[in-house]
Amino acid sequence: MEYRKFGQDYAVRIDRGEEILESLAKVCETEKIRLGCLSGLGAVGEVTLGVFDREDFRYKTKTFQGDYEIASCSGNITSMNGNTYLHVHMTASNTETGECHGGHLNRGVVSLTGEFFLHAMDGDVDREYSDEVGLNLMKFTDR
Repeated sequence: MEYRKFGQDYAVRIDRGEEILESLAKVCETEKIRLGCLSGLGAVGEVTLGVFDREDFRYKTKTFQGDYEIASCSGNITSMNGNTYLHVHMTASNTETGECHGGHLNRGVVSLTGEFFLHAMDGDVDREYSDEVGLNLMKFTDR
């Protein structure tokens, strides 16, 4: 992985064999990004996507392996318990097979390249677990 900073924005190249969330979290931790948004594209050879089950309060995941284009990837950057918290969704597709899979990104291994842009914002938004919905919701605090 390699990246460059341009004002409040970062251009990030994730290389073959690297995991997307680990790479983005490393940039956020190194650069002390506590709030922001991200988008990206590229190709993955392995991707685990999930959908949250409202009844069971857990993510149901499925892993896909093969040649997939990252058709869309977007998310936000916040923190929880002092740690970087990435909430990212992805759509991965293969036009040869007619497949298109989307959902919450649990894991994605780049097969060729990943090109991501991060926008850092001033401020801090934390996360807190909600017993009512079973998710880590954004928690706003007054400064």
